[in-house]
Amino acid sequence: MEVGRRAYAGRRKRRRTRLLTRALPLGVIAVLAFAGGLVVGGAPSRAEHQLVTNYVRAWARGDYHRMYSLLDPDSRSRVGVGEFVAAYRDAADTATMVSLAPGRVGSRQGDFIPVAMRVTTRSFGVLSETLEVPLAGSGSGAHVRFERSLLFPGLRAGERLVRRAALGPRGTIRASDGTPLAQGPERTSPIPDVAAQIAGMLGPIPPAQAAAYAAEGYPRNAKVGIDGLERVFQTQLAGTPGGTLLAGRRVLAHVAPRAGQDVTSTIIPRIERAAVTAMAGRYAGIAVMDPRTGALLALSGVAFSALQPPGSTMKIVTVTGALEAGIVKLTDTFPIATEATLDGYRLSNAGGEACGGTLLNAFAVSCNSVFAPLGARLGASRLVAIAERFGFNQPTMIPGAAESQIPPASSIGDDLAVGSSAIGQGKVLASALQMTDIAATIAMGGRRPIPTLLAGQPPRFVYVTSPQVAGLVERMMIAVVQSGTGTAAQIPGVQVAGKTGTAELGNTTGPGGSSPQNTDAWFVGYAPVGAPRVVAGALFPAAGAGGATAAPAVHDVLVAALGAQ
Repeated sequence: MEVGRRAYAGRRKRRRTRLLTRALPLGVIAVLAFAGGLVVGGAPSRAEHQLVTNYVRAWARGDYHRMYSLLDPDSRSRVGVGEFVAAYRDAADTATMVSLAPGRVGSRQGDFIPVAMRVTTRSFGVLSETLEVPLAGSGSGAHVRFERSLLFPGLRAGERLVRRAALGPRGTIRASDGTPLAQGPERTSPIPDVAAQIAGMLGPIPPAQAAAYAAEGYPRNAKVGIDGLERVFQTQLAGTPGGTLLAGRRVLAHVAPRAGQDVTSTIIPRIERAAVTAMAGRYAGIAVMDPRTGALLALSGVAFSALQPPGSTMKIVTVTGALEAGIVKLTDTFPIATEATLDGYRLSNAGGEACGGTLLNAFAVSCNSVFAPLGARLGASRLVAIAERFGFNQPTMIPGAAESQIPPASSIGDDLAVGSSAIGQGKVLASALQMTDIAATIAMGGRRPIPTLLAGQPPRFVYVTSPQVAGLVERMMIAVVQSGTGTAAQIPGVQVAGKTGTAELGNTTGPGGSSPQNTDAWFVGYAPVGAPRVVAGALFPAAGAGGATAAPAVHDVLVAALGAQ
């Protein structure tokens, strides 16, 4: 019996083994069939996922053309690439978008795939919204279907992105003593005579600046600083724009505008009045600076907005370069002559006068027959290099201020062109502010103060030349005022250094050539020598000789400024 039971159990075990052995291929086939179903079912999903991922990553890079290439043919037939790019950029401007970062790409839900997006904006901070990416087709044949809701995360079908922007109250502009120059909605001042010269005006956003202001979140109808201190301090005065970002009627974000800051300028009303008085109603520009700090104490008329040939005030730059290069010394002498010949052209002294002698004397009487050939010897490369160290072809750092210009050395021309540039003619152009800063550089021993209109700023200087060279130029500028063309700038008991300029605007040797309308009048000067506290520069376009017209004006401003400090 025991043997029989063991035999029966053995037969059952072998039978079960045969059944399991025969059933195994069916199980393997079932498992493989299930896995195959995942692969077949997952491949279209992965292709669609990758399509959407490529689209949002291209958007994050700003690659609109790559995005456009992922659209379905019907979308591309409805919307051209130009219209497509413009629509995205317009939406970015509306939201003041700075950047966006795609997050998790979800699973397909009907005819779209959701993507978590993080958008950084200037006006509304960081927004976390879902972008619903519509699809046309499926699997590897899927494309993105363009709808307006694709233009910004959070938009739904039929909705349009809108920003209702607002500015807070504008800040007050104050003079250095705290007196308001422009305050309140009407931008009024208790000293309207001073404010009219320097405060500036508000006006509609200029078309050329519309895109930049829109990107900052300004309303399209905003009033902004057009000129003067209103423009210089526009960012501080306007504060931070705020408003509401809408998807249709739904609010995506809201930020209250921040009020503008009050700004204290460096303008001293008494000195500003003196500059206005010195202009005497004439078309002119006068700039006044504290050379120790770069603070602009007054800017009247076209002090920083008009560019004119600087005439012989440019000789400050030329002689600095020549002394640095070692091609001339203060004691070098030059022939007494009425003209110099460069490249076969006779270049005359002002009024055909005869001058020369020592370098110091030639500078004091502003002798073209000495300085034009000296400029040619210095050469275009060195002349342009020293001019640029003095601030030519450099940003002014003051919004609205014109940039003084000298042509590149490679295009300045022959010896005649270089010589003409060296005496402030040719294609050289400068503002009264620029030439004032050049005089300030000599006053500060070869360090150029960076001009500022914001009170309390730490002084900043740029190295231009050595104290030794600046000291030599100063000696020549003293001679200009003591015995040269700038004697009208003398102040009893105060040593003044300066330089005149009479820039020719046309032929001054022919009939009617001596008319004041044919020359710009310039003068730059500072005082007291040795411990300079104030530098002033004046430009009177088409107004005669520098010594007769501009030097007396600077004299009056220096007197007022020294008395005010």
